[in-house]
Amino acid sequence: MPTGPKGEKRPADVTSNAVHVMRIATGEIEEGAPADDGKDPAAKALGAKGGAARARSMTPERRAEIAKAAAAKRWGTRSKHENQK
Repeated sequence: MPTGPKGEKRPADVTSNAVHVMRIATGEIEEGAPADDGKDPAAKALGAKGGAARARSMTPERRAEIAKAAAAKRWGTRSKHENQK
């Protein structure tokens, strides 16, 4: 049985999934609270603040440069900056 992003079990086929959603909607079964991801909520809040502050302090050119390098790393291509080395 496939699992959702938090490890919860979900039906594999469309019909079973539709029945599962119907049972949740009618109250026949409980959907269940999302599982705890094991991260400290305060740390997550501070991390989100820091990321936003970093983005605000950067120039659009620098943000684009970082995004291009990340995409190159993700897709396995070499960025312009790496080719100059």
